Amino acid sequence: MVSFGALARKVFGSSNDRRLKAMRPRIEAINAMENELEALSDAELAARTVKFREDLANGAKLEDLLVPAFATVREASRRALGMRPFDVQLIGGMVLHEGSISEMKTGEGKTLVATLPVYLNALEGKGVHVVTVNDYLATRDAEWMGRLYKFLGLSVGVIVHGMNDDQRREAYACDVTYATNNELGFDYLRDNMKYERGQMVQRGHNFAIVDEVDSILIDEARTPLIISGPLDDKSDMYNAVDALIPNLVESDYEIDEKQRTATFTEEGTEKMENLLREAGLMKGESLYDIENVAIVHHANNALRAHRLFQKDKDYIVRNGEIVIIDEFTGRMMPGRRYSEGLHQALEAKEHVAIQPENQTLASVTFQNYFRMYSKLAGMTGTAATEAEEFGNIYGLDVAEIPTNLPISRADEDDEVYRTTEEKYKAIVDEIRAASSKGQPMLVGTTSIEKSEYLAERLRAEGITSFQVLNARHHEQEALIVAQAGVPGAVTIATNMAGRGTDIQLGGNADMRIANELGDMEDGPERKKKEEAIRADIKALKEKALAAGGLYVLATERHESRRIDNQLRGRSGRQGDPGRSKFYLSLQDDLMRIFGSERMDGMLQKLGLQEGEAIIHPWINKALEKAQKKVEARNFDIRKNLLKYDDVMNDQRKVVFEQRLELMDGESLTETVAEMRQDVIDDMVARSIPEKAYAEQWDTEKLKEDVRTHLNLDLPVEEWAKEEGIDEEHIRERLTEAADKAAAERAERFGPDIMTYVEKTVLLQTLDHLWREHLVNLDHLRSVIGFRGYAQRDPLNEYKSEAFELFQAMLANLRQAVTAQLMRVELVREAADAPPPQAPDGEGVHVDATTGENDFGEGDGDTMTLAPPRQVAAEDRNPDDPSTWGKVGRNEACPCGSGKKYKHCHGAFA
Repeated sequence: MVSFGALARKVFGSSNDRRLKAMRPRIEAINAMENELEALSDAELAARTVKFREDLANGAKLEDLLVPAFATVREASRRALGMRPFDVQLIGGMVLHEGSISEMKTGEGKTLVATLPVYLNALEGKGVHVVTVNDYLATRDAEWMGRLYKFLGLSVGVIVHGMNDDQRREAYACDVTYATNNELGFDYLRDNMKYERGQMVQRGHNFAIVDEVDSILIDEARTPLIISGPLDDKSDMYNAVDALIPNLVESDYEIDEKQRTATFTEEGTEKMENLLREAGLMKGESLYDIENVAIVHHANNALRAHRLFQKDKDYIVRNGEIVIIDEFTGRMMPGRRYSEGLHQALEAKEHVAIQPENQTLASVTFQNYFRMYSKLAGMTGTAATEAEEFGNIYGLDVAEIPTNLPISRADEDDEVYRTTEEKYKAIVDEIRAASSKGQPMLVGTTSIEKSEYLAERLRAEGITSFQVLNARHHEQEALIVAQAGVPGAVTIATNMAGRGTDIQLGGNADMRIANELGDMEDGPERKKKEEAIRADIKALKEKALAAGGLYVLATERHESRRIDNQLRGRSGRQGDPGRSKFYLSLQDDLMRIFGSERMDGMLQKLGLQEGEAIIHPWINKALEKAQKKVEARNFDIRKNLLKYDDVMNDQRKVVFEQRLELMDGESLTETVAEMRQDVIDDMVARSIPEKAYAEQWDTEKLKEDVRTHLNLDLPVEEWAKEEGIDEEHIRERLTEAADKAAAERAERFGPDIMTYVEKTVLLQTLDHLWREHLVNLDHLRSVIGFRGYAQRDPLNEYKSEAFELFQAMLANLRQAVTAQLMRVELVREAADAPPPQAPDGEGVHVDATTGENDFGEGDGDTMTLAPPRQVAAEDRNPDDPSTWGKVGRNEACPCGSGKKYKHCHGAFA
């Protein structure tokens, strides 16, 4: 029986069909302009950019210019790149312009499709970002498509790892900027750690097109971007808490070895509170009060260190250091450290030197970074299976764009074997059979280890002509993938390897020419060699076609259907023949998790012999259901993580917007005065209860607070004895005295220097407190899950407590800024000191597919937030601070005063 939905789709077409159909009239209008534009000279075609910009300035909308702009790009592309976008590519471009995702099969020319909406949106002059998965693709696409943009008079920039701030600023100022998601995210974080607007590199978030959108916005979005730096030394705290743990008995805590957790019982919590109070480490009544968030974290870590981790089993002490032992291999792992303070707790337990832990200086998730863009779009070969996530989290629709030529790839049913050994034996036989008849093969594996294992198997069987790709060296990887279509080639790759590079049957002519002829000068000799390469590739393509096209053989099903589809889609580009097949065993991770024992018993009953496989469409359907379950679970996890991150993100936005306002402010005197008034109000409220008699006032406390926060010695006790005095009079007198002291200081400094001082103190204090706040939020997040045991929603608890912590941070900011500004004194020539720089930090983004840091050893270096300029002592002119470069805080001041730099030109005291 046909469902009503299926019947409606048959009669009216799917919503996707209707959407694409509505674009047809504009496609026809673009095609109608072709002859007219062909007749124009290159200069006349390029001049259309100026005309479009004038139209926009005169009130035209981008929608009005879509048809003529797309027609212009099509003609310019034909001249500058030798490629004329197909009608389906124009449709893909329109979908991107609307702020949606274009799902286009591999080989359909997504890189060229992006040029259409990029050009149209760049006409506004607000900048368009094209986001790629690695530096190689960013550089390649910027250079390749840059020929088209430059032909039409647009500027093009590219951002890759290792560039300095000036180079980045220049690239962001271009009409079109190519960059990786990591670089964009880190630049955003670094910008919000700068102390002057002029030091910032980004100029806003107008429109971004994300290439391989599923990889960036789903796979990589599982882990945040973090800039981290060493934390203040807290050795005393670790040691003080550690000394209390031996006082606990077994009834004070519960251990769950399976989950590796240790928690205090009610009696234990009470005992710990008393011990911490006696040691002077705890504030308030309860250990779980908001101000004790960090102490709870330290106490939990100390308990885990003592009761869960055993010396010589989980770790050893060697040369005064704690070295972790791998629980699976039993090997030592020098250099590896437990995170979130656990390693420091173990160091305190064993009484060795406590190394400072790393602190998050700034962090953002890709979900929240990309949601800042006014308009966002994306391209990929596989997005439909994750359409719900794209819609829920990013507000992005997915449109499936038809292929230019019909797909003629044969997708065969999976072969399921009982054991991994049987499966690999069948795979090796299949590789031998296909490569012997000259069929190119791409063999997909789910991990680096499995690709290496298969390579070893092939070598043992005497098959040596293959390439192994591990998604590590992007440029070399692209070269290998580009030649994976050569007859007889066998390329073993992890699922993500070579993404963004087209596999053409016979090989990629342009890449071969660039690789083989390199820097050979233009001339008859080069032309002759180029023609020979193209002729060779043509002959090789015929051979590959005769052998059946590219054969994609997958050695396992992935958790996500999308990644399986992406691998399968590498074959059958532009109507080429091809085939794909998945080889599975009941011992594979996915099969094992989803009830393979029952299936194994059933297959034995059916009489399945060793080496035999079961092949049936029902198995494919069952696996797809299992994958859907895993996808749904992963989506829920990401959605839940995002809810927690949104809390921090709202606070991040407030802090970053506040920083911009402070940097842009001509004078901050009013802001500082408001803060000072708030501090006075708080002091009065604490010491003078509402409607209390003068004898009930805590004048000693008030006098002490005035000295601490306002640096004033005022006769508060005398005022309290006056007849008819009330809290309002006290407040007025404090305000008057504080304003007078601040005004005298400002007069002494002069307006320019005072503004500089206020700005510096405000920004540095805000940054310091924000970093402490991030640590507190991390600690809160790590323990908030326990609230679920008390039938309270951890997310709601996290929201309310995070808000309280944020309010406390703002109160601390007002107090700290007021106290510093009421004490600040001008040191000789301090105005000539270089502007403060953001601290250096290390960039961290853990690749969700490999578990490794994208900016780890060998892949990058320390993320220097404001590259310091080191200058040799003999090259410094004592009378010219601009020649000093970066001076260490404790170095002798280069001016020759004999003082340390921090007490002379480098600081305010």
